[in-house]
Amino acid sequence: MTHKIAIIGLGYVGLPLAAEFAKKYDVIGLDIYQERINELNRAEDRTLELNKQQVQEALDNGIKFTTNTEEIKTCTTYIVTVPTPIDKHKKPDLTPLIKASETIAKVLKKDDIVIYESTVFPGATEERCVPILEKLSGLKFNEEFFCGYSPERINPGDKEHTVTNILKVTSGSTPQVGKEVDTLYKSIITAGTHLAPSIKVAEAAKVIENTQRDLNIAFVNELSIIFNKLGIDTNAVLEAAGTKWNFLKFKPGLVGGHCIGVDPYYLTHKAEEIGYNPEIILAGRRLNDNMGIYVANQVIKLMIKKGQKIEGAKVLVLGITFKENCPDIRNSRVIDVIHELKDFECQVDICDPWADKDEVKLEYNLSLLSDEALEIKTYSAIILAVAHSKFKELDIKNKNSSNQVVYDIKSILETYDGRL
Repeated sequence: MTHKIAIIGLGYVGLPLAAEFAKKYDVIGLDIYQERINELNRAEDRTLELNKQQVQEALDNGIKFTTNTEEIKTCTTYIVTVPTPIDKHKKPDLTPLIKASETIAKVLKKDDIVIYESTVFPGATEERCVPILEKLSGLKFNEEFFCGYSPERINPGDKEHTVTNILKVTSGSTPQVGKEVDTLYKSIITAGTHLAPSIKVAEAAKVIENTQRDLNIAFVNELSIIFNKLGIDTNAVLEAAGTKWNFLKFKPGLVGGHCIGVDPYYLTHKAEEIGYNPEIILAGRRLNDNMGIYVANQVIKLMIKKGQKIEGAKVLVLGITFKENCPDIRNSRVIDVIHELKDFECQVDICDPWADKDEVKLEYNLSLLSDEALEIKTYSAIILAVAHSKFKELDIKNKNSSNQVVYDIKSILETYDGRL
């Protein structure tokens, strides 16, 4: 089969994938935001997953970026890479996935293949997306059009584990289509592929990858709470335990982002839908979701011990992205720390050289300080929330004030008053 590929959604996942496919195939990238299309046509990527040279190379290879659905009518393979968030009730929000399916259904033709990469619960592709494709296209699934599922494994900000050198799980709605989908990805993925026996297996494999990480982090987060009460350094304990060959090396911290902090809720939603109450997974989620509040309360206790007045105290939070050296602010749990501190009526300033100030304002209604405006010694407390490389250059260790609190969530400082 000759593939002309449409990538639906040009974010952290879709753009790098589109750029790689463009090296070998005709590719059209579709996104609903005209501003995003404009910046890509200028060879600019605000996610910083690709540099200017890489985006320009994709343009030189003939990739077309557009918001116009009509322009993907001639494509034969549609790959969906839209977000799958949760709503305020922590239930799966499939709106982007449904909208993408509706868009594709309008142009779907006989023998076309629709491949989903967005993280979902097992069964979502065939139970939620396929009926939309069938209804709006008038075509019959597995007779006139086909589907595949190949979960994304992009790690935002990671320049080592990029799309081509992460092994890719693939699947198809029939054995033949599975092989077709696998061959397609194998043509660009140097790390190789793993063909799963069904779409549901591939969906389940993806959702448990991050659920497993979430539970392991919840475990060490709980250990950090226990060891803090015992007056023991958690990191020293983990370092000692890590000398055993089969000890899993996880560190405590805030668990946010669009994957680890979200994906477990997709699995638990499906489990509850079939009548099973997933106790361990939800317990891990509750613990991790409360870590921001725990951190803020620890900081307040340290401030009180040093005789500081809490109401009106100036607190500096360093970092608001969900991980280090990455501009992604989606589902950042640093916001929980900030909200809790504000509940104590602290005056909170935030600095993050990686985050876009307009996005932060839009998403969280918060303003960012520039790092040039920082006066470290004027704050009653400093919270190192995200381990950006630039923060390691700040003179936080040599505190000017003896009663200033330094709380190091990410454990990168040698001198601190508290940390997880």
